[in-house]
Amino acid sequence: MTQPRLWSESRLTISDRWHAENDVTLHEGDCRHLFDQLPDRSMQLIVTSPPYNLGKSYEKKTSLERYLAVERGIIGKCIDKLAPGGSICWQIGNHVCNGEVYPLDILLYGIFKERGLSLRNRIVWHFEHGLHCSKRFSGRYETILWFTKDNSDGSYVFNLDAVRVPQKYPGKKYFKGPKQGQYSGNPLGKNPGDLWVIPNVKHNHPEKTVHPCQFPVELIERLVLALTNKKQCVFDPYMGVGSSLVAAVLNGRRAVGAETKAEYVAIARERIKLAEEGILPIRPRSRPIYEPPRDSTIAVSPWASPLTA
Repeated sequence: MTQPRLWSESRLTISDRWHAENDVTLHEGDCRHLFDQLPDRSMQLIVTSPPYNLGKSYEKKTSLERYLAVERGIIGKCIDKLAPGGSICWQIGNHVCNGEVYPLDILLYGIFKERGLSLRNRIVWHFEHGLHCSKRFSGRYETILWFTKDNSDGSYVFNLDAVRVPQKYPGKKYFKGPKQGQYSGNPLGKNPGDLWVIPNVKHNHPEKTVHPCQFPVELIERLVLALTNKKQCVFDPYMGVGSSLVAAVLNGRRAVGAETKAEYVAIARERIKLAEEGILPIRPRSRPIYEPPRDSTIAVSPWASPLTA
C-alpha cells in the first residue's frame, strides 16, 4: 500500500547540508560532523536506533565500555540540539557477548538522566520474527526510551488523539451511575499503551531494502504524530535507509538524518522521493497483524492447556 503526499508545497527541498528552510537534510557521514551545522534547541523530536555493538555490516564491534563512551558523547550532543518541549526516543535492543545479554536501555538510561531529561515511557516493541536461539529464549521485543526535555512550566508536546487506536469494546456503555447508558470509551479510540505489537521488517515486508535491521515506518509514525506538530523537525542521527525521515515527510514534518554508508543514503533519498510522490510501498498503520486461517494445521505444544489447544 502507498501513502498520499501530505505536503502543500509542490516539491520537497532536499539538501546534504542543514538549512532552516530545508524540508529534508541528508548528511552522508558521521552524525558528529552534522552536529556543528545544527542550531542548539532546534529539533522537536530525535528518534533513532543506534548500533548495538554486535558487529553488523554497518558497525565496527568494540568493547562495551568504549561503545557506551561513544554513545554518551552522541546522546549529549543530541540533547543540546533538542528543543524545549521536545522528545528523544532511543530505540534499542541488547548487546550480546559470549552468550550473555546486556540490556542497552538500562545501561544508557543514566546518560539521559544526568542531563535532566524526564523518562515518560519505556515502550516495549513486540514482533514475531527474529533469530532463533538454542541456549536461551528467542528475543521477540526491543524497547524505546521516550524522554522529554520539558519547557519551563514542565510541559511537552504530546498529541494523544493523533495516535489513538480502536477500542476493544467500542459499543460498551456505563451500566449505572450518572453516565448510565453513555458510551464508556473515548469516541476517538483508546490510548495505545506502552506495548506496541508492530511487525519488524523481514524479507516479505513491503518496505524491505538491503538494510539488515530496518525500522518499520509504522513504528516511527506513531512517535512523529504524538510528539511533534506540523513543520517541526525530526532528526535521526543513525538514519540507515531513512525510515524515520519517511515517517516525518509523510506527515508534514521536516526531516534531518545522518548515515555513514553511501548506499543507505542513496536508498533513503529515493524512498523519500517516492514517499513524496505517494508511491512508496509501506505497511499502513491500520492493517491488522496476520492471523492464520481457522482451519490451518498447526502443531500443538504439550504445554498448551485443553482450552488453548
